[in-house]
Formats: sequence, structure tokens, C-alpha cells
Amino acid sequence: MKSNYHIGALIIRVLLGITFFAHGFDKYQGGIGNIAGWFDSIGIPGFMAYIVATIELIGGLALILGFGTRIVSALMVLILLVATFKVKLAVGFFGNGQMAGYELDLSMIGAAIYLLLNGSYVVSIDSLFKKGQKPTQLL
Repeated sequence: MKSNYHIGALIIRVLLGITFFAHGFDKYQGGIGNIAGWFDSIGIPGFMAYIVATIELIGGLALILGFGTRIVSALMVLILLVATFKVKLAVGFFGNGQMAGYELDLSMIGAAIYLLLNGSYVVSIDSLFKKGQKPTQLL
């Protein structure tokens, strides 16, 4: 029988994956060129918007599937740290009424660090590469 932390890691992985996928999709759907212009305006090279959106989109899907969980989680921590220190810190923990604060970013950093350190092997592609684990093992 699998311990509860395996189920918890699965839940964290899927929810974090959905959140990042949605953010990446939104960047492309809302006009990635506009996001690139905004990146330029805050001192981040505009081409990074394409890289960030792609990592969020593909990385989010990879997390949902449990593929490269630790690597993707490390990339997400990096993206979130830059977003927090470059943009969100200035507007405060709860935001300023025009922009959300960094409370959600901190929660997502915590979840991504958990996955980075522990992985998530239940119902995942990663489990195919772990000895003695089957991708469909849940309990």
C-alpha cells in the first residue's frame, strides 16, 4: 500500500501542472507579443516571454503526465523566483489592487520545491524509469 505522501505528491503535481499550463496558454492566447513588450518594459529581454510561456505550457503538461517532474519543477521555481523578485515583491504580499501579490507565487514555489526534492511517481511517466514501480500503481 502506498503512503499518503505519494497521493499528496500526485495531487500537487497535477494541480501545479494545470496552473502552469493555463498560465502558458494564456500568454500565447492573449498575444505573446504583448507579453514580450511588457517583459522589455520591466527590464527582461522580450524573447524571454516566449521561453517562459513555452516552459509553462509544455512544462505544465509534463507535470500533469508526470514526465521530468524534478527538472520541470526546478524550471518552475526559477520562473517563479524571477517573477517574485522582479515584479511581485514591489506590490506586496496581497498586491496593490491592480496586480496580485506574491502569496500565490510563494505557495507555488513551495509546491515546486517539494516536487523537485521528492519527485512524484504515482500514475506518472517518471515511474517507468524507477525500479519496481508501475505507472498505474496508486494504492
